[in-house]
Amino acid sequence: MNKKLAAALSGGAVLVLVLSGCSSDDEGDKVNDWAKTFCDQAQPQIQKRANANQLIISTAADSKPETIKAADSKAFQDIADADRALAKAVESAGAPPVDNGQKIQQDAIKELNATAVAYDGLKKQVDALDTTNQQKFADGLKVVSDNLAKIQNMDQDAVAKLQAGELGQAMAKQPGCQTPKASVPPSASPKAGAPDAGTKTPAAKPSASAKTEE
Repeated sequence: MNKKLAAALSGGAVLVLVLSGCSSDDEGDKVNDWAKTFCDQAQPQIQKRANANQLIISTAADSKPETIKAADSKAFQDIADADRALAKAVESAGAPPVDNGQKIQQDAIKELNATAVAYDGLKKQVDALDTTNQQKFADGLKVVSDNLAKIQNMDQDAVAKLQAGELGQAMAKQPGCQTPKASVPPSASPKAGAPDAGTKTPAAKPSASAKTEE
C-alpha cells in the first residue's frame, strides 16, 4: 500500500546518534566541563530523537493509513522539537573553549534550528495526506519520502565541527551524549531487517528501512 519512506532520520542532528570513541587524558578541564554541560542537557533530546526514529521503523508497513500517518506525524514533530532543544542546549552551554568556539557554536545553533524547521514542514505534509484513498496516500507518502531524503542531505558541516577534535572526544566520554537504546511502542512490530536504533554508528546514520510498497 505504501511507497517506501526512509527511516534513517540522521540528517539534521548528527549529535544525537554519534559520539563514540575514546578521548585522551590531556584534555583541558574547561573542554570537559563544556561537554558535560551540553551533554547533560542534550540527553533527553537524544533519547526523544532515537525513539522517533524507532517509531517510524517499527510501524508495520501494512498498517492502516491512519496509523502510519499518526506515527510519522508524531515522529517528525518529536524530531523537530528535539533539534530545537539541542540548539538551545548548545546556546546554554556557551561557546566551547576551543579555537573559533563562538563561531562553531553559532553555526551549530543555526543548523539545528534550520533542520527543525525542515521537519516541521514534513509533519505538515504528512498531516495533509488523504487517508481515504490508498493510492493518493501512497503517492503523498512518496513525496514525503523524497523530501525526507533532501533533509538528510542538508549540510551538516557546523554540527560536524562541534563534535570534532578535542571537543568531540570530550563529548564522547559523557553518558548524556552516548547513543541511547530506543524504546519500541508495544503495539508496533519491527519490520524484517529493521535496524536496532540503539546500535552505535560512526556517523549517526541508522540504516534505512521503512514503509515499503505492498
